[in-house]
Amino acid sequence: MAKDKKQPRPKAQTPKGFQDYFGAQVEARTEMLRKIAGVYHRYGFDALETSAVETVEALGKFLPDVDRPNEGVFAWLEEDKDWLALRYDLTAPLARAYAQHRNDLPNPYRRYAMGPVWRNEKPGPGRFRQFYQCDADTVGASSVAADAEICAMLSDTLEVVSIPRGDYVVRVNNRKVLNGVMEVAGLSGDDKEAERGIVLRAIDKLDRLGEDGVRALIGEGRKDASGDFTKGAGLGVEQAEIVMGFMSAKRATGAETVARLHELVRGSQVGADGVNELETIATLLDAGGYNADRIEIDPAVVRGLGYYTGPVFEAELTFEVLDDKGRPRNFGSVAGGGRYDDLVKRFTGQEVPATGVSIGVDRLLAALEAKGRLDTTAVGPVVVTVMDRDQMAYYQGLVAELRNAGIRAEVYLGNPKNFGNQLKYADKRNSPVAVIVGGDEMAAGVVQIKDLILGAKIAENATLEEWKDRPSQYEVPRGELVAKVREILDGQGNG
Repeated sequence: MAKDKKQPRPKAQTPKGFQDYFGAQVEARTEMLRKIAGVYHRYGFDALETSAVETVEALGKFLPDVDRPNEGVFAWLEEDKDWLALRYDLTAPLARAYAQHRNDLPNPYRRYAMGPVWRNEKPGPGRFRQFYQCDADTVGASSVAADAEICAMLSDTLEVVSIPRGDYVVRVNNRKVLNGVMEVAGLSGDDKEAERGIVLRAIDKLDRLGEDGVRALIGEGRKDASGDFTKGAGLGVEQAEIVMGFMSAKRATGAETVARLHELVRGSQVGADGVNELETIATLLDAGGYNADRIEIDPAVVRGLGYYTGPVFEAELTFEVLDDKGRPRNFGSVAGGGRYDDLVKRFTGQEVPATGVSIGVDRLLAALEAKGRLDTTAVGPVVVTVMDRDQMAYYQGLVAELRNAGIRAEVYLGNPKNFGNQLKYADKRNSPVAVIVGGDEMAAGVVQIKDLILGAKIAENATLEEWKDRPSQYEVPRGELVAKVREILDGQGNG
């Protein structure tokens, strides 16, 4: 009789393009989300949570990597023949939600949203298929004052999360200007939609691919380092020069840049309208104290998503970090957004003006960590050790008292046989304090409290005499447990 084949064990590994986050990482992200939400709330935006799943029809076809399989989304077919997909951003769900509930919402509607998004695209270093976004949008305001406000808020947000002035710049352009350039280059009209899409995505990758890479993508195409070939837009030499001229239109001052843009879009009304809007945004930002050291006009900003219709903006970190091979490189973009007046129209048939920004939280966290501005060492709980497993109720009483006083605490629930292992556990948890109570302490009505942080410092540097003068373990009456633990935590800066 043949033996049944054993089922192979599943591999304990995260899927490609995804990652796990543990305690300190989660806490760091939570704190950053709290700070960002604080700025959004201060600007008058209300929170909104939408479903992680939308119909493919509702999401639309606006992904930056439409050349990828499944058009960049994780999608599946339901039994009722509807295609559903995980959201690829937080903007398309907003358009659906606003269209669905618009009669109950104020106009303009100002909302912020935070949560994970998913993209079915080729993973790579620092490029994941799931990541967090923090969005803020104004729906129903046609004035470019709304766009200027978003840019100002983005600047304030970066500074609140410890990106100081000088380490970032918010760059602003207008999609209408690019549309004007396209018109001048002979790329307007419905029959040129595919070519325009390729050009937009190519320009958006300027920081990664350089001018030669962009020139290849707007021409015949480009082969990347892995050997994959991406088909280009097929522009002729003269057309390509017009597009490349637009990308290099930035000048020393905003006024000079605007003048150059007026030259490039001469003969295009939509292009002229876009340049005029940029002038207005610059004036509004200057009035609020947001000068070129924080926010600047830059024609190279395009944004790859196809739904933008007016101003577009991007926040770039200007400092250098080291890559995996130790080479210096600019960190690059951490946020972007723009105006998308046609997105809600897909649902309502009526144009609804809208503008917003999305911040990549994971990239911001990576930037702060690279600069040593992110403390990823989470403070653990106070650990109540177990000297007598028959007295577990007593230890649970101690830990309950600490928790009721607002102190994070736990009872050691592993094998208590080896006391040394309990202290090793506390060290691994980065616990600030250990509470030690044996039979003698219970009989005497006292507790031993060990300052683990101070103890570690003494062990590293102190002489025997200093160690005797600076004890790190205290014996106090049972009733003074909370007060003494709080005193130690306050002394550590963990209160």
